[in-house]
Amino acid sequence: MRRIYPDIQDEPDIASAYAYPEGRPWLRLNMVTSADGAAWLHGRSGDLSSKGDKRIFGILRGLADVVVAGAATVRTEGYGVIKPRKSWEGLRDGRPEVPPIAVISRSLDLDLDGHLFDRCPSRTIVITCADSPHERRSAVAERADLIVAGEESVDMVRAVRELHERGLTRVLCEGGPRVNAQLSADGLVDELCLAISPKLVGGGAARIQNGSPSEVPLRLSQVLEEEGFLFCKYTRELTA
Repeated sequence: MRRIYPDIQDEPDIASAYAYPEGRPWLRLNMVTSADGAAWLHGRSGDLSSKGDKRIFGILRGLADVVVAGAATVRTEGYGVIKPRKSWEGLRDGRPEVPPIAVISRSLDLDLDGHLFDRCPSRTIVITCADSPHERRSAVAERADLIVAGEESVDMVRAVRELHERGLTRVLCEGGPRVNAQLSADGLVDELCLAISPKLVGGGAARIQNGSPSEVPLRLSQVLEEEGFLFCKYTRELTA
């Protein structure tokens, strides 16, 4: 893997390249897309991935305080237990050995007997709203840390604030497209880490954001390349 922007021909230290800024909360999106903008192939984003993408994916999880994902992404991508990695050495000093996963779900249609709620070394968090099914909410509260944010739908501003109040200020969101769109619309996205797969796939796959239009100006701050994949890091342009 080499850095091609800024124009430094080196083998980058991935953890340093993606280090969180000090002294403030930070929310980053991490997504993969095809060259023509599809967020998945054969129904899964993993089919667009590469060894380099998976390597960066692992480091981003090691750097994060919490990994956020929508329930549909958790089901489709088969989320399970996050396990410590050798590449995390030194990244989690003073923190739990793995970051918790926070699942966003209004319906609470979750497999509470699955590994995500049974064997995770860091207790899973579920973020829902007040109009979620009451009986399911009680069942979830027995197996996970429950956050109720919003009335008819999940209020992302309140949800992120609740995570911050738990000391989880380095937030990594892994989608899906609807969750990304909500976070962008609420002005919560600080950074986008986007892997671009050298494939044209066509079809009806969603883009990495799928929801109400919102405009978030971004600045390209870094590009890495490996085997034709581009790994772009964009940071939000702050307006005066």
